[in-house]
Amino acid sequence: MTLRRLVFALGCAAALVGGTPAARAAPAPNHAFGALAISPDALHVALLEADVPPAGGEGRPHLILRDTETGTATDVKLPCGDHPQCQPGAPAWSPDGSHVAFTVRQPGSFARTIYTVDAKGDDLTPVAAFDGTVITLRYGRDGRLAALVVANANKEAGATQAGAPLRGQIGGDVREQRIAVVEGDHLRFASPPGLFVYEYDWLPDGSGFIGTAAPGDGDAHWWTAKLFAFEGRDGAARVLYAPRTPQEQLARPRASPDGRSVAFIRGLMSDFAAPGGDAYLLPLSGGEPANLTPGLKATVASLNWICGSNSLLAGLQIGGENGIARVDPNGAPPELLWHGATTLFASDGIVAQACRSGVTAAIAETFTEADEIVAGPIGNWRKITHVNAATESAADAVDVHWRNDGFDMEGWLLLPHNAHSTPMPLITIPHGGPAWAYGPAFYGPSSTRALLEAGYALFQPNPRGSYGQGEAFTQANVRDFGYGDLRDILAGIDEVLRSRPDIDRARLGVTGTSYGGFMTMWSVTQTTRFKAAVARAGISDWQSYYGTNRIGDWLIPYFGATLYDDPAIYNRSTPIGFAKAARTPTLILVGADDIECPPGQSQEFWTALTQLDVPSELYIYPGEGHVLRDPKHAADANARTVAWFDRYLR
Repeated sequence: MTLRRLVFALGCAAALVGGTPAARAAPAPNHAFGALAISPDALHVALLEADVPPAGGEGRPHLILRDTETGTATDVKLPCGDHPQCQPGAPAWSPDGSHVAFTVRQPGSFARTIYTVDAKGDDLTPVAAFDGTVITLRYGRDGRLAALVVANANKEAGATQAGAPLRGQIGGDVREQRIAVVEGDHLRFASPPGLFVYEYDWLPDGSGFIGTAAPGDGDAHWWTAKLFAFEGRDGAARVLYAPRTPQEQLARPRASPDGRSVAFIRGLMSDFAAPGGDAYLLPLSGGEPANLTPGLKATVASLNWICGSNSLLAGLQIGGENGIARVDPNGAPPELLWHGATTLFASDGIVAQACRSGVTAAIAETFTEADEIVAGPIGNWRKITHVNAATESAADAVDVHWRNDGFDMEGWLLLPHNAHSTPMPLITIPHGGPAWAYGPAFYGPSSTRALLEAGYALFQPNPRGSYGQGEAFTQANVRDFGYGDLRDILAGIDEVLRSRPDIDRARLGVTGTSYGGFMTMWSVTQTTRFKAAVARAGISDWQSYYGTNRIGDWLIPYFGATLYDDPAIYNRSTPIGFAKAARTPTLILVGADDIECPPGQSQEFWTALTQLDVPSELYIYPGEGHVLRDPKHAADANARTVAWFDRYLR
């Protein structure tokens, strides 16, 4: 389970102990960008922007239109004013570039209204109101507008959002997400009832859609989604491809420009919002998909057709860096167009394409430079904003490589600018997922930045199970949670200590969120090397977790069977079963309404530690889901984290 970016940026972003940029020496507010789309003529970008609160959490997003030549910004004024819940989302340019469609949440509800505004930010026009959530606006070639909608929604879209209260008949009220097309002033469903649609794309001729979908609770069942064609006015569903093994998750379906095939990513994925695997191509007439990237020592993380071409543009995770490749549908080896220690992202892939001009745009960040908007040909981008130029990095990053159990490993060591002591204490941060990977990131208001400013060195390892080295590496922790990946992490710590005399081997800590929270709980029951730990949104007991989380289908691809068919494999990796070996003081933090890692898991681990006389504290944040969005809660979590490590590592 992961969360990579701000929620307003992607709809669900690896909940890592890190976040978005902020100032270190210069306390100017940091500006965050998300959901970027570029106009077809490349003259403007539309995106969401927000000032990040000083200690983290969510800032209120604004819909901003920027000139790609000058960077000049126009803030689109919304009819609901400055209410905290008056939030825009899902900007999409019309095919002629004359206007942008976007959604606005109606304060006090989950309802949305679709609006359009012209490229100058004028002529704000309501298009259609809907009593429910509306995400992923997409225009067809003929100018018709579609979206994914949930009628009478009782929560925001995405499993990282706070869950609806469990009350009444459980399982009897399933909300479905369906494709809908704007007709006049209303929305018409274009996919059938009984399916929750996760991602979709127009067929080029406008006759229907392709998409991934599964029946039942959408938060829970993405891991079993099939690829469908939705045909005709009513969107009759036809299965194009059903995964053959539990380790096949499907993401980013994209119809080819000629309408004859569909490209998609297939691989073992632990999160809907963090896709990764190989690129595949399937004829729309049926058959078996062809792997376009077999044996690639990288992970395909995004996929789109190149404008005016019969080739695909793939965003890659290459070890701890990123890249862009041209992928040939006829099976020729991928052509690497760019790679580097920069992270790029847009609303519909690693970059947004302006099809008339060949220009691309993205939001870019590095370890030392905070988010800015860039535009230009691939690999020759220039910055069109400089709003974060005064925001200073809190650390220098060192690429770390080591080998363990026959695997080549890599990760990042972050060295604080203001070390308070030499040698420095080291805190290791296992990432969420587990199918994810650390890459270049500028750390702003977050526990990560707070720890760096407090003088801690941070180690971000990418052990087996991570993205970045191909599908076999990602699948290397199947039925082995906590064992091989912990050995990899400990070997990485040994490499850091061997190569860095400025790190204090006697003052080691560990912290992580989501799967990283599990790894934190697991680590303190398997080794006494860590002198302090902070587990956020963790998992302590796979057996009790199996029946109480609300994203349960993700377990079977990793454990290979249900709990009821193979309880032993779940017990094998359960921290609570080894709790009597724990000696490490552990702080535990979690959201009260987290449906991915329910607070009961944190309470169960805290209960065990306190009864076993291991120093431990538990704090549950009201109204929060898998990510702490309230700035007050984020500030509190940061302060508690630093204070806990200071108590035991100083």
